[in-house]
This record gives sequence, structure tokens and C-alpha cells, in this order.
Amino acid sequence: MFGSKKTENNASNVKVEKLPGPRDIPGLIQKYLINERKMDPDLVPILKSTIRHKQDSGQKAFYIRIFDDSDAAAHKVQVKDYNTFENYPDLVIYDGWFDDATKQIELVEKKKITQGTTLFSQDEILQKIEGLTEPGSTVFFYMARGPGNGGPLGRGAAVVELNHQIQGKKTKKYTIYGANVIDMKPVGKGDKVFDSDKAKDIAKWIKEAHHKRMY
Repeated sequence: MFGSKKTENNASNVKVEKLPGPRDIPGLIQKYLINERKMDPDLVPILKSTIRHKQDSGQKAFYIRIFDDSDAAAHKVQVKDYNTFENYPDLVIYDGWFDDATKQIELVEKKKITQGTTLFSQDEILQKIEGLTEPGSTVFFYMARGPGNGGPLGRGAAVVELNHQIQGKKTKKYTIYGANVIDMKPVGKGDKVFDSDKAKDIAKWIKEAHHKRMY
């Protein structure tokens, strides 16, 4: 699972531990999170982990850090291995160690993760869009599919803005953006997806990707 590589350092060879990249949470830890920490069994397989051999223990003992890859992407952080989180500790959900041989597990919760969020019906989405009355005002909806990252559904949020109407210039009534989500809020309006005059079409488009998280 692990290897080492030699590097030149003051004319001497030094062995550097080669760490594995992100992977699914080990089965032993998945069961622990579901049974002991009462985590949503549909969410656990979506989260990722990084590990590093626990040198002072057996061959099957590892340090582990659990994180949400979508949250990391929203922060524009590429997780390379366990050591990535030395610079980004706020992305870690659980930190600790486990031993596959003895089945010992010690995990400390470092960050709360939202395990449930309100899912609106298409009619409710439509009502919220039509409820925009001030030009420049916005409403957002978490997405399970789309161009964004982060948030409780994994793919950021759709942000709908009521546009200013300029006399003599034809402007669509609404603009829809795809934004990353950090700490449950869109990061700005995000990138423009499309314009539309039809709130019903927007509500339908949003609802198609506003559902239980898939990845």
C-alpha cells in the first residue's frame, strides 16, 4: 500500500513516505460512522478519506482524515494526500486513527456536516422565484447536479436574479447562475448559465437537479 522514494539531501539519501491519494472511506470506518456516529448511510459512501501508516503500531494501523471532496472543490483545494490537510485543517470532518487488525477506532469530529436539507417542490421553487420583486434581488437553491461544488447536495447552488429592465433595451426577466457553496451560502452569484423570461421553465430546470445528493 505504501512505498518510499529516495531524495538527495545534503549528499545523503533520505527515505520519504509515499502517501496514497484520496479514496473511499474504509468499510470498518463506514460502519462505525453509521452505527456509532449516526451518520446518514447514504452520505457516508459519498465522503472521501486520506490515510497514512501509523508507524508506532501494527501494519494495519493508519491515521485517517475524512473530508467532502465537493467541499474541497468549492474551496478550490485539490486534495493530493493525507498531508494536504496540514494547510487546510478546516476541510477535515473527522480526524483520528484505526487498526484493521484489532478493529480499534478513534475519531474526533472536527467539523459538523449537514446531513439533511429541505427539498422544495417545483411549485415551491416557482413561488420563490416569482416572489422576487426588487430588481437585483436573488434567491438560491441547493443543487445535486450542476456546475457548482459544495453545499449539502454536493453541487453548489442555482442562483436566480431578477434583472433590471432598461428602457429601450430588451433584457430577459431572470438570469440563472451556478455558484459554489461554502458554509451553506453561495460564493457570489457564480457563473452565468442562462437567461429566461419564464419562471416556470426555470423552476422545472432547477427541480430536475434539486434532489437527494448523489455524489
